[in-house]
Amino acid sequence: MLKKGSKLNSILTGSCPKCQKESMYEDKNPLHLSKVLKMNENCSHCGFKYQIEPSFFYGAMYVSYGLNVAVGIAAFIVSFVFFGATIEQAFIAIILTLVVLFPFVLRLSRNLYINMFVSYDPKAGQE
Repeated sequence: MLKKGSKLNSILTGSCPKCQKESMYEDKNPLHLSKVLKMNENCSHCGFKYQIEPSFFYGAMYVSYGLNVAVGIAAFIVSFVFFGATIEQAFIAIILTLVVLFPFVLRLSRNLYINMFVSYDPKAGQE
């Protein structure tokens, strides 16, 4: 499932979308909130520049919005339908879920966005 060369591998691990040999982030742990968005300039294996163009990751905000809507809907369904919460409790559950998952959604949206434009190259970094 997370076989090297698949988009899913790069998206879920945060690895270079070109060679998938190194993390794009300076700190792999998204729970270090001060470093959640700090990215390496280039991949040390294949030399791929992560910031493809100035302000490239602004587009990831739209991906993040979609992911947050999906997470919010899921939190509402789980709390309201499965646990029988009131509307107020369901909205509190939505807010808490979004706050807790914020760093993960933030990184996942960047990973998804860059993988929309860059494909795996098995020859990358072998020169």
